Amino acid sequence: MIVSGRDADGASAASSRADAVPGRSRHAAVPGGKHRTTDSPENFARGFACLGELALNDVQVSARATDLSTGRVLFSVDDHVSMPTASVGKVLLLIEVAARLNDAEFGLATMLERSGADAVSDSGVWQHLQTSRLGVADLAALVGATSDNLATNVLIRAVGLHSVRARTEQLGLSRTALLDLVRDTRGPDDAPQLSVGSAKELTWLFTALARGEIVNAETSARVIGWLSLNTDLSLVASAFGLDPLAHRESDHGLLMVNKTGTTTGVRSEVGILRGPRAGVTYAVSMVFDDARHMTRLAVLDGMRSVGADLLEYVH
Repeated sequence: MIVSGRDADGASAASSRADAVPGRSRHAAVPGGKHRTTDSPENFARGFACLGELALNDVQVSARATDLSTGRVLFSVDDHVSMPTASVGKVLLLIEVAARLNDAEFGLATMLERSGADAVSDSGVWQHLQTSRLGVADLAALVGATSDNLATNVLIRAVGLHSVRARTEQLGLSRTALLDLVRDTRGPDDAPQLSVGSAKELTWLFTALARGEIVNAETSARVIGWLSLNTDLSLVASAFGLDPLAHRESDHGLLMVNKTGTTTGVRSEVGILRGPRAGVTYAVSMVFDDARHMTRLAVLDGMRSVGADLLEYVH
């Protein structure tokens, strides 16, 4: 496990909010405020200790945090390694969907119908609803809010997985990808993972989204808006003390947007946390033997410890 840390001092640059567009969230603006001047190794001591202990117990760990305003690396743990990230790769689908919303034949109100071939269980609510047709923007909101698997498959069918991959390559991502549809079971001919990603590329991606630099400002704002609906605050974000069902507005000076990925033996999260002092972009992924419940609980504790350090940095 390779660990590095750097200090982060100085004042962050204020950023004015862009003109409002549909789907825009307040998270898209970059905050101002003073940064802490303590050295990062001390600032992130809890997280380093927990991640180190997990690595010694055969948990594969990759993590990175950067200052949102300056881009300075605050800490990194094998951040170049491409790791399974489960549903985190759905962000790439949302980017492709958002980029297409200005097309005449693929607008906000375009209705898409689910089919038997799209059916999949686990996360999401559409599988439990009576309606079989929803608008593109509604489906994207479901993906952002509950990582809806059925909505994901319908959107992939609409835009094409090849288009998502092409967009990913255009963005310059080589270690991050959405590999497949969501499947209840994966056979020998299927991709072994839904998605993969490196912490370094994922923190770059979310920083660029926050700055309105992914495709264009409107596309970035739509994606951030959908992701700000996310109700899963069970991993790194569990340390932030926010309401899982309502955190789009400032709460104790905090604003957060994130995407999580969870499957057997995988826990992953990428996000942006803004506070009174600073803002950070972070990504943490862990792969582990999920045979023992205590191992899973230790992984969750490690992610929460990283979150506590991030909270201390921004607050």
